Amino acid sequence: MTQFLPPNLLALFAPRDPIPYLPPLEKLPHEKHHNQPYCGIAPYIREFEDPRDAPPPTRAETREERMERKRREKIERRQQEVETELKMWDPHNDPNAQGDAFKTLFVARVNYDTTESKLRREFEVYGPIKRIHMVYSKRSGKPRGYAFIEYEHERDMHSAYKHADGKKIDGRRVLVDVERGRTVKGWRPRRLGGGLGGTRRGGADVNIRHSGRDDTSRYDERPGPSPLPHRDRDRDRERERRERSRERDKERERRRSRSRDRRRRSRSRDKDERRRSRERSKDKDRERKRRSSRSRERARRERERKEELRGSGGGGDMAEPSEAGDAPPDDGPPGELGPDGPDGPEEKGRDRDRERRRSHRSERDRRRDRDRDRDREHKRGERGSERGRDEARGGGGGGQDNGLEGLGSDGRDMYMESEGGDGYLAPENGYLMEAAPE
Repeated sequence: MTQFLPPNLLALFAPRDPIPYLPPLEKLPHEKHHNQPYCGIAPYIREFEDPRDAPPPTRAETREERMERKRREKIERRQQEVETELKMWDPHNDPNAQGDAFKTLFVARVNYDTTESKLRREFEVYGPIKRIHMVYSKRSGKPRGYAFIEYEHERDMHSAYKHADGKKIDGRRVLVDVERGRTVKGWRPRRLGGGLGGTRRGGADVNIRHSGRDDTSRYDERPGPSPLPHRDRDRDRERERRERSRERDKERERRRSRSRDRRRRSRSRDKDERRRSRERSKDKDRERKRRSSRSRERARRERERKEELRGSGGGGDMAEPSEAGDAPPDDGPPGELGPDGPDGPEEKGRDRDRERRRSHRSERDRRRDRDRDRDREHKRGERGSERGRDEARGGGGGGQDNGLEGLGSDGRDMYMESEGGDGYLAPENGYLMEAAPE
């Protein structure tokens, strides 16, 4: 398709001439041969400046140091201003302070929307008011939040001082106090480092979260008589009452803790005693079980011996002496269950009761054992009668029943060989017994 383009456009697609090769002017860095090796700054040390002629280093001020310096400067300036204003401050010659200072009441924390008429209505309940002076800002003309109320009688001012503190006016609780500027010696306003509030002393670790006249610790270092001695007495009494109540609470808590400790110790002692009693009862129960198991074992061995004697077929004359001579007494050995043993008759009676209860519980087992024994005796008697008939028919020597059923011919032969003319061999113990006289 490019063949249809005009010559000027075809010239754009024509290849250029190849770039001619030119030899490099110098060798590459890795091809160069360095006659001198690399060295440090040692040859140039003599060009440095002499340390003795260098100026001393200057240290810059850090951010923390700058802030601390500014804070100290501000405190010093404020102290100078406070000292200057203290020299000029004289409450007795203040033109705004009028009337009798001992009849004047100071009201603070007043709502900014509260008017003089509202304050008059609220504080006239304590007595007739002579004058109300609300303090306004000189620059903006807005109220500052406190006022001075002068009563006609001093007793009315005392009544308002006692009862009006904390009264809510227009949604805010006011602080009521006396005029301390002209009544307390050495008193300073808050702007000059005094006042009752401790929220402008410094940082959060120094300031207090409340301010008011109830904080009596602020008056300790302040010289001069109190404007209301009876009020101070009331405060002292209230403080002493609180201290006594705290002491009583502490003593009550100590007594309660001691009683708890005694109860805890008594409970622990009771627990130990119960544990020891349980252990003793367990030991006794184990000992009783061992004794009862011994008695049951003796009874079982006695029953087995009686069954062997009964099954031997030796007749009543052979079984009766064995039963009478070999059977142990019911009371058992004297050292274990007898009246002379360590447990005495009381322990023996308890074992007897326990055996009686066990015998009542196992009545069906004993009945079943008796039925089984009766069947076994019946079968053994049938086998003995059949053997006697067989011997009588076969002419065996001596038709005497020796009680060795089930032993086979070998057992009979061995028994017959052991017989002698003077006696016979007892099946239960293997001793030679004398023959019964005829």
